[in-house]
Amino acid sequence: MTEGAEAQKTHLAWSDVEYYLHSGQDATIPLGSVGQLRIDYVVAHEDIALHVETGPHQRTLRTTIPAIGIDQIHEGGRRMTRLRTTEPALLRDFHDLLCAITERMVVNHRSLEQAFMETVRAWSALLDGPRSLQLEIRLGLIGELAVLRSVAAQPDYDWSTALEAWVGPEGEEHDFALPLFDLEVKTTASEQRRHTIHGTGQLSPTTGRPLWLVSLQLTRGGSAGRTLSQCVAAVREQLAEHAPAHVARFLARVARAGWRAELPDDERWSLRSEPLVLAVDGSLPRLDETMLSALPGELRARLADVRYRIDVTGLPAADTAPIALSDIQLP
Repeated sequence: MTEGAEAQKTHLAWSDVEYYLHSGQDATIPLGSVGQLRIDYVVAHEDIALHVETGPHQRTLRTTIPAIGIDQIHEGGRRMTRLRTTEPALLRDFHDLLCAITERMVVNHRSLEQAFMETVRAWSALLDGPRSLQLEIRLGLIGELAVLRSVAAQPDYDWSTALEAWVGPEGEEHDFALPLFDLEVKTTASEQRRHTIHGTGQLSPTTGRPLWLVSLQLTRGGSAGRTLSQCVAAVREQLAEHAPAHVARFLARVARAGWRAELPDDERWSLRSEPLVLAVDGSLPRLDETMLSALPGELRARLADVRYRIDVTGLPAADTAPIALSDIQLP
């Protein structure tokens, strides 16, 4: 495709970007121009960026937004301003931001600074709460559906038992309460197995019941990946075939978790690595209520919310993990 053919293009489909990211191909796609100043969308090294040529009297763009990085580069004798995100997990949302900035420059003839500031102001509500369903929630729901499928596929259980055990959306302490043990599922898009733990009870076993932690790592999967909506549809189909009486209950639970069929959902995911199953015992990094109970009563009462992150990268998998967790795949 020639540069002239792309001159009026201000948007790039995410599916095209996802193809380059998944295949590892670098690409520079012209997205029109402002006067004689060119605008390029660049995919390189599993990252995306917008390169905007800087005029001779144009001042340097700056921002205090932590998730956006801005620097000056030189390409082919041109001085360019590069916009990129410092949060790889937000690539999909950042793509939409770049397209919105480009449209303001090309269609509305704004400078880069004007287009950037107008877009940020217009998106302020979305930046405080992401565009549809927060990434952590989307990934978490995909992970729980993968474990739900794995449990239901085992000979000792069935879809009815698996769905009954899935209590996370009901606000219970752990995601699954199976007959003999409990499960907590954590899913991340990071290269490290770092997970956010909510409260002191999330990694605290119930008296007399073993607790297992399932750590899942996802990566953007290109055309071979699965969207959250596809995972929901796949589980619904299995329930309709094997336990039709529970379809309504399943849909109610994914809705309670935040999923809606009408929400934008074009991010495809696949497993980055083999799932890691860990026993929640003394070898697992965690906080529990006994650690905080040593504080004076008044101080403990003032700790209204406890949230922390653990890193289980490199920990060895449990030798005797439940058989129900032996074949975890995205639905």
